[in-house]
Amino acid sequence: MSSLIEAVRAGRTAEVVGLLDGMTDAERRASFPELKELRKELRKDPWTAEVRRAHPALHVAGAACQTGAAAVATWLAAADLRWSPASPTVLIDVLGDREPAWLADVAHRLAQRPSGSGVPYPLMAGLVRLAGCPAPTTQAYVEGWVQHIGGGWQRTDTVLGRMRQEPHLPELVGALFETDGIGTGLAWSSHEGVDGWTGAITQLAAEGVLERKVVVDACVARLLRGGATADNRVFLHVLKALALTRDEERERAADWLALASDATSTVAAHAQSVLAALALDGELPVRRLAELSGAVLFRTEKKLVRAQLVLLGKLIARDAATADELLPVTAQAFAHEDSDVQERALKLVERHVRKAGPAVREELAAAAEQLIPALHARAVGSLGAAPAAPRSVVDEEMLPPAPEPVRVAPAPTDPAELAEEVGALLASEGDVTTFERALDGLVRQAHENQDALLEALGPVITRRWWADTGPDHIQRGDDYFGTRHEIADASDGLDLILATLHGTVFTSTLRVGLNGRAASRHCGHSPLARAFGARLREVAYRIRTEPLPFLLSTPTWSTGLLEPDELVARLDEYRRLGTRVSEADFAQALLRVRRSDESTAASAARAAAALGTPEGDRLARWLTSRPPALPMYRRRTSGTRILIETGELLGLQEDFDPEFRPLGRPVSVFGDRWHCYHWSDSIRQHWLAVLPERPELVAVRMLPDLSSLAVHDSRGAAAVLPLLAEADGPVGDAVHLCLAYGLGARHEEDRLAAVDALLVLAARGRLDSALLGADLGQLVRRGAVKPLRLAESARTAAATGANATVWGVLRHALPVLLADLATGGPDGQAAKSRGLGELLAVAAECAERSGARGELPHLGQTADRRGTSRLVTQARRLRTALALEVAA
Repeated sequence: MSSLIEAVRAGRTAEVVGLLDGMTDAERRASFPELKELRKELRKDPWTAEVRRAHPALHVAGAACQTGAAAVATWLAAADLRWSPASPTVLIDVLGDREPAWLADVAHRLAQRPSGSGVPYPLMAGLVRLAGCPAPTTQAYVEGWVQHIGGGWQRTDTVLGRMRQEPHLPELVGALFETDGIGTGLAWSSHEGVDGWTGAITQLAAEGVLERKVVVDACVARLLRGGATADNRVFLHVLKALALTRDEERERAADWLALASDATSTVAAHAQSVLAALALDGELPVRRLAELSGAVLFRTEKKLVRAQLVLLGKLIARDAATADELLPVTAQAFAHEDSDVQERALKLVERHVRKAGPAVREELAAAAEQLIPALHARAVGSLGAAPAAPRSVVDEEMLPPAPEPVRVAPAPTDPAELAEEVGALLASEGDVTTFERALDGLVRQAHENQDALLEALGPVITRRWWADTGPDHIQRGDDYFGTRHEIADASDGLDLILATLHGTVFTSTLRVGLNGRAASRHCGHSPLARAFGARLREVAYRIRTEPLPFLLSTPTWSTGLLEPDELVARLDEYRRLGTRVSEADFAQALLRVRRSDESTAASAARAAAALGTPEGDRLARWLTSRPPALPMYRRRTSGTRILIETGELLGLQEDFDPEFRPLGRPVSVFGDRWHCYHWSDSIRQHWLAVLPERPELVAVRMLPDLSSLAVHDSRGAAAVLPLLAEADGPVGDAVHLCLAYGLGARHEEDRLAAVDALLVLAARGRLDSALLGADLGQLVRRGAVKPLRLAESARTAAATGANATVWGVLRHALPVLLADLATGGPDGQAAKSRGLGELLAVAAECAERSGARGELPHLGQTADRRGTSRLVTQARRLRTALALEVAA
């Protein structure tokens, strides 16, 4: 071993630097192969103290003993050396004797690496300084510079002072405006004045160190390009701080127009204010103002639209000659989705219509056709619009096609293909179909050719945490999969099967797991989790002791249902092979077998009885028993929530494996613990596949999770709602209450999932609008669901064309809220009405589009209130829509 390698291995960095200084280039190159071998050796166990001690010295030696710029840059940025790197000062010292062009090449290669590669900015900047080359303007270099300049919390100088010392300041400041995602770094320094980025850039531009026009142009161009919210916020702050002069604003009028039309709301509002000031001072042509208004009035942000209407009103009042050009633009707001905007635009047009010429008046009267019915009726008198004929045809109800279940494809017969599917499933948390297909494939291959299966699974198993090569890995894996471990999700179940095949779990552990699986930690999900895990534990034990040829419970359809004739055929094959049936597998098969089609079930029952086996007789009894019915309900309240308790179901307890019997036991709101360890959102779809014909039993146990979406602003649980809606079997209180909480969820993706479920239920003719509406009314009244969130969900559903469906729900939810509003005290009315106006707006639009007529209880009292609040105007709009004349 050479003295250099010995010093590197011992981690004596200072000694390594001294040895390198005394070596020739040829001697350094000759030492590099040994350094490569040492690095390879250290990779085997990277977290020991010896390795961490050696890495800085190795980092220095490897960089110094190579001659190619690309090779040195790769070595310096190596991931395995990143956690214990050498100091940038030391690296610059050992590389400082190279040619400037070579140093520049290394610096730029390092700067071109992703910002997450962890190359220190001081190293890159030091190489740039030695090379005397231009500074790179890559993402990694600019982000490193921002952190270096702004991260001075322990320094006594300011951001402005540090920027003054930067020799490449103009280039790097210019790069700030070109770098995506830089806003977060710039916002990190929240200080005002010269110790913040905004103040420093503004001061340098004022002093002429940075050219003001270049900074202004770059800032406007960055806002035009758009990007992350943090970027827009920071650069808008800079733009405001620059305090543009009127000349600077005027020469960028086209940019303000583009920003007001397409930028985010905060940026657009600033651009709109600049253009408004120019227009009021007479420095913006009327044609350009009309162009601006046409773009802004179609934006969804009501604040921007209202501000534009106010501006138009001021200009028309000031100069009547502009009416012919600006009033038609104002009338474009007649088509706005918000009725309040339509009313504001109509008032403005009514106020100034006499200033317009005959041709423009005709144009305004024609544009009034786009107004909602109540406003159109007003425009008949004020604008001379043609009266609307009584509606004989309403908008067609558009519901998505009811989803059809997909047949589960046979498991792969090739071990390599199966291993590939298992690996993908573990990486992606696949759906029920992919999981059941992979599980059946593992069982089949373990029975037919376990050696070939293990060989194919090798790459998959080596990536699992329990398959490491440590001395105690088998004991640790066995402890994890022992009796205290409950399978938490599908990946956990596959891990148990793979660990069993790999030999990581002892047979005794698997046997004890079968005989002593009573869950000590009980929550509402435990019956579903125990049933899901029982089959997997029994399958794992049978793989080790008595492999099954295939699973009886593999579903026929993606919903988890199993066709009865298919189950009969599988039992017949078991009889022919002489295979002993797995009790948990057969119990799961019984719960999945379709019983809703009585004629098919009766035919399969006769075939099952003819098998002459105990399982065949049991299947025949199950198929001919009474079809599943809804359980007995009892509604309970807990805080703002409404929850459900159910009674006992003896049909799910008799003749079933002990691990499946809790499925039929009562559900208690206060007896079952809510705080549990079933945190995975992906497991819920598999629970639904445990009882594919009993969605109510699954929903009632998941109801606390779904209620947390609205009450505690949790996220993710609503993903199961579309699957509940697609499930076979009757739906009732539990499913509809889960849906109600989903429609009031905090997060948009959860509300979208709830809307999907609503539309699926409606398309399948299984939606109880009265039940869902009454639930929503009570939840809003109790404060569990916020009316604004519900309004967003209802508006999203109505936008698909399901106006009649949404109205059918809201017509049962609104009376509860309106009655409560009418009877509440003065303090209570404000709180109860918050957001109710938006809900009434959606209801009014749906009523107008669906042709709904009739009276809505308590609506008149709200519509007769004084004022022009959102609540009152939308109540009047809804009352008008419900009272419109219907064509004969």
